[in-house]
Amino acid sequence: MMCAAVAGQRGMRVVLLDHAEKLAEKIRISGGGRCNFTNRVVAAEHFISANPHFCKSALAGFTPQDFIAMVDRHGIAWHEKHKGQLFCDQSSELIIEMLRAECDDAGVHWMMPCSVSEVSQGEDASAQNFVLRTDQGQVQCRNLVIATGGLAIPQLGATDFGLKLARQFGLKVIEPRPALVPLTFNGEEWQSLVDLAGLAIPSVVSTGLGRRMPAFLEDVLFTHKGLSGPGILQISSYWQPGEPISLDLAPDIDMEALLLEAKAGGRQQLGNLLASLWPKRLSEQWLGDLAASRIADLPDRILRELAARIKGWAVTPNGTLGYKKAEVMRGGVDTRGLDQRTMQAKAVPGLHFIGEVVDVTGWLGGYNFQWAWSSAAACGRGLT
Repeated sequence: MMCAAVAGQRGMRVVLLDHAEKLAEKIRISGGGRCNFTNRVVAAEHFISANPHFCKSALAGFTPQDFIAMVDRHGIAWHEKHKGQLFCDQSSELIIEMLRAECDDAGVHWMMPCSVSEVSQGEDASAQNFVLRTDQGQVQCRNLVIATGGLAIPQLGATDFGLKLARQFGLKVIEPRPALVPLTFNGEEWQSLVDLAGLAIPSVVSTGLGRRMPAFLEDVLFTHKGLSGPGILQISSYWQPGEPISLDLAPDIDMEALLLEAKAGGRQQLGNLLASLWPKRLSEQWLGDLAASRIADLPDRILRELAARIKGWAVTPNGTLGYKKAEVMRGGVDTRGLDQRTMQAKAVPGLHFIGEVVDVTGWLGGYNFQWAWSSAAACGRGLT
């Protein structure tokens, strides 16, 4: 819708095809129904890609402030939450209505629901370059923009249509996988922690085995199958199968110093000390038989080992909950085959890819929506 509106407002004839029966379901469910539509601060470092500089041009050409201005123009009230994340005060439906209105004002023609069975190139590349066979007849166009999203949340209609089309026209695809997704652990190994399901705790989460990766200070949620919550969703986009993740369960606390000072200070039980930092359920589960021990009775070595484990709890996931629970897809159309200014395929004039189908994956917090708006605007402005 964003791309169609921008192109239509430039005077181009635009047809928008969508196989779904309901418009923009992914926007509708986002942000708990209030749509985390962007973030105040957006930079290339907030995105993952095999070609990390690719996103810079589009992000600079259509910024969060540009989208906020559109939201304000449509009279949509919004508020800022954690770490620059912007949400609608009311319903995400307002963002959908805004984009629909922008399209209608631009004279965009809708074909929805409309399924595309085949895409081919016409014989006269100088005129109508692409031929689409649909369940509503044939459509011909000079420019074809693929804005089909990724594989996440197939229950809302996500498919691999865009990836298949890219491969059909000879473009490379970075292997896709679920991102911003809960992590799972071996059932037997996790059994002792199942009782913690529903408990959340602030943690610094990291991964990478020596590679330079960001660490995230966010809440981590224990589940029956593993770990979730914002911290885990963030690190899942960087996690590689077989690698451990590391959690600092006491951010901003020098646990070794705290434990050794407590040892010198009296008769306090270890379980009571940790219960002052964590939910009691976690301290009891974490310590086991040590919970009732007096800190003064424990050797320094045990306290140091406990502190190290709290500050660097290393666990190795056995997988994720997959696309059904993932918020986005990592990977997609290799950006090295696209023009960063227009999103056009370098080898296929007139063919463009935008949004999640492209190998640009944002952090949690409005970044993926901003990439959608920015890449769409770049493409809509670049169509000729």
